[in-house]
Amino acid sequence: MVFQQTGGINGVGFYASQIFVSAGFSSGNLGTILMGCIQVPITIVGAILMDRSGRIPLLMVSASGSSIGCFITGISFYLKGQGIYMDWLPTLALSGILVYLGSYSIGMGAVPWVMMSEIFPLNIKGVGGSLVTLVSWFGSWAVSCAFNFLMSWSSAGTFFLFSAAGAATLLFVARVVPETKGDSLEEIQESLNSSK
Repeated sequence: MVFQQTGGINGVGFYASQIFVSAGFSSGNLGTILMGCIQVPITIVGAILMDRSGRIPLLMVSASGSSIGCFITGISFYLKGQGIYMDWLPTLALSGILVYLGSYSIGMGAVPWVMMSEIFPLNIKGVGGSLVTLVSWFGSWAVSCAFNFLMSWSSAGTFFLFSAAGAATLLFVARVVPETKGDSLEEIQESLNSSK
């Protein structure tokens, strides 16, 4: 859940119009509409694939795509900051944001919430779930508050940081996160207890 927030989803979502204007568009309306058009169907596809392909593959694809999307957006802002302005730079930023959002929506948006409900034992599920939700919303608040400061510091740097968070997420998922596809709650608990 921490990686879900440090990837910058709430900063990008809350400040989408501002990002697109900063990227060189006259308004943020087109980008914001496209974000909505992409997010809903890809989230549905992710929900369908979750039990077919498994949680880990979706998280890996999602983290990789999120990292690449932020990197593309960062490159666009970097080139603009260097005074290299080409007509396609705003489109590059828009493409990066759409890749980021689509990738996030297919895995990182929903899978951590599902896995949270699966990995906690019944006796601490309420407390554990509440703590995880608190951490998630605190992360959302922190990213949302810091986003404007980060963008004023360096637009390119902001997206490179989010890209690095996506890469860190990929490593974390590959090394730590257990696959829970098709397992009952009892099997998941037995697997987690035996790996201690």
